[in-house]
Amino acid sequence: MTTGTEMHKQTVRIHIDREVYESPNPTTGAALYHLGQLPAHRALFREGDAHREDQLIERDHEPVHLVEEERFYSQKEITLIVNAEAKDWTDTTISFEQVTHLAFPEPLPPGIVIRYTVEYSNGTHRKPEGSLTKGEVVPVKNGMIFNVTETGRS
Repeated sequence: MTTGTEMHKQTVRIHIDREVYESPNPTTGAALYHLGQLPAHRALFREGDAHREDQLIERDHEPVHLVEEERFYSQKEITLIVNAEAKDWTDTTISFEQVTHLAFPEPLPPGIVIRYTVEYSNGTHRKPEGSLTKGEVVPVKNGMIFNVTETGRS
């Protein structure tokens, strides 16, 4: 028997990648990723309808309110735009070194050192725009834009 002061979360039936799960409602993005056993390189999306786009569910502890029989899917690859070219990517982050390699994949001749500037936009809500320097890493999302320019050669 429960008292009126006890708080109980409602449980709802949802679908992640066509598998059926029971989840407390509300839940968190981190809990949904755990429930669906999604590896770090996959992003989770709430399916939209004719009136709204699919919504990225962040892997964090912000509340996510669910609807009975709601459908989610994970995305294995995302597309980054690097110097105006679409590039497939499967990780949740990208480093300065990785994005410069995507922009300029050809190896440099021995003895040549090039310095790059990396700027990005359309990033995650935590870091929607900015720049990367050597050794830095930034979280990525589908459609994120990177501009990589050569700033010096020696």
